[in-house]
Amino acid sequence: MLMRAKQKMDMGSTESNSFSYETIPDAGQVAYFSMEIAIEPSMPTYSGGLGVLAGDTLRSAADLGVPLAAFTLLHRKGYFEQHLTAEGVQSETTQPWDPASFCTEEASRVTVQIENRVVVVRAWRYDLKGLAGHVVPIYLLDTDLDENSGWDRGLTDHLYGGDTNYRLQQEIVLGMGGVRMAHALGLRVNVYHMNEGHAALLTLALLESQLGGGPQNGATEADIEQVRRKCVFTTHTPVPAGHDRFSTEQVIRILGSERTARLEKLGCFRDGLLNMTLLALCFSRYANGVAMQHGKVSRQMFPEFKIDSITNGVHAPTWMSAPVAQMLDEHIPAWRRDNLYLRNTIDVPDAVMQKAHARAKEDLLAEVGARTGHVLDPNVLTLGFARRAATYKRATLLFSDPERLKEIAAKAGGLQILYAGKAHPQDEPGKALIQHVVAEAARLSDNNLRIIYLENYAWDLGALLTAGVDVWVNTPRRPYEASGTSGMKAAMNGVPSLSILDGWWIEGCIEGATGWAIEDGADDAAEAISLYTKLETAVVPLYRDAKDRWTRLMKTTLAFNGSYFNTNRMVKQYTRNAYYPERLSVPVKVDESVYAD
Repeated sequence: MLMRAKQKMDMGSTESNSFSYETIPDAGQVAYFSMEIAIEPSMPTYSGGLGVLAGDTLRSAADLGVPLAAFTLLHRKGYFEQHLTAEGVQSETTQPWDPASFCTEEASRVTVQIENRVVVVRAWRYDLKGLAGHVVPIYLLDTDLDENSGWDRGLTDHLYGGDTNYRLQQEIVLGMGGVRMAHALGLRVNVYHMNEGHAALLTLALLESQLGGGPQNGATEADIEQVRRKCVFTTHTPVPAGHDRFSTEQVIRILGSERTARLEKLGCFRDGLLNMTLLALCFSRYANGVAMQHGKVSRQMFPEFKIDSITNGVHAPTWMSAPVAQMLDEHIPAWRRDNLYLRNTIDVPDAVMQKAHARAKEDLLAEVGARTGHVLDPNVLTLGFARRAATYKRATLLFSDPERLKEIAAKAGGLQILYAGKAHPQDEPGKALIQHVVAEAARLSDNNLRIIYLENYAWDLGALLTAGVDVWVNTPRRPYEASGTSGMKAAMNGVPSLSILDGWWIEGCIEGATGWAIEDGADDAAEAISLYTKLETAVVPLYRDAKDRWTRLMKTTLAFNGSYFNTNRMVKQYTRNAYYPERLSVPVKVDESVYAD
């Protein structure tokens, strides 16, 4: 398996050497649309994985010099700050922030029609600068203007707030308002990238522009094809219930009867609901899932469309701890301009790798102490589990057999488990899950086993956790994990994963070299047994008794997974396969066999 991984790295090196934006004549710009973008930690413009991925994508686009501009909503009141009682009961407060402290207001104004009302939209510009100074502008759309009614002024206040009526109105602002704003700003866009279906209504704005304001029912197949030639789409959702869907009544009332009729004629309704993923697929010349397995699942859900796969990554400089980045700057300085050099981490001296991780762990445990008052031992095996508190992620799988978990902790000479994660304010099962974890932590913790749930999981805490724990644990129920990126962030710091084979981990798991796979089982109980067995027979003995082999594990984790699961590689794939497949120097040949599952 190590040889297979090395072959993958060698292939990637060849691709990197052939990559050049100079071979894209008169390319124009890519307009990247995402409902949420994690721009910087002090701007609450994201909720979790989708927004963090979008931010990492733009950071790599800036580093690589991609001609790209991004559009999102301002989310003036943020997502939410999480507060937990001693029993784990979650409450939420808003996160108001001042866009003028971070962004520059653009003079341009555009309008969209919502429920027969004219809503005025402005944009705030944030300039994201890459390593060599290339700028990717991010335009945050805002309806908080005197020209708008009180309701309309609040349309861009809350990320994922309100009901489905609020959501559809927000998606009109993002998709249709974003296209019009790009035109008003004078951007020369020839590729529109929809990052998830929230932005799918941009296709209607493009169609209306193509028709020159003519009636929707006058659109020909040639008109629709002109829109398709400009659009690409990334889906992130592996289950039907996760796709945005709106009732016919809602769509007629909010979007209008003429547009609704056009969408029905195009087949964008399924089971009587407007399906935003279907809309995006209908109008896209290229579509992809976010991992190999997710591409297969997406093709099963939408068999009438060709859906490729481009596996997610993370932005290496953003998610590496300062100690690991300093280590690499000293020993592999080329890693910042070309992440493939991270595979040379296998040659870093063991003592240097150990020292870097020890410093990252100290930083994490100091933060845990400051937040909770708990003093943890830096020499004790520490597991991390931090992600959105959704039931399918099975945060309590570790507690399936409490007595066995206690036995493993005793054999390990101690075990520390750090949890974190927010539940959506309207997700009652997710909130109950947090309470369950907190209750189990109180019941099971003793001298050998320490379990702590950390409040208000966000960018800063996520970076500390993925860098400072010893093992990253992930236990989703297959096939609900489209990709997952937290384990990639851990790998960027030499932290191996212990995970279900779903999402990215199917591609990233090299048993004993980048972590360990929890074997597929018939039910939760069977997979819990595999989780305990791997902990007891593989993880604990290696950590406890073989420091040199554990250090090599950290180095191969960073070398193999860090050098591949990064957004530099991912953005190059998007540029080559999605944005400009016919303009790059390396011809793109579509292998139709990849669509046969």
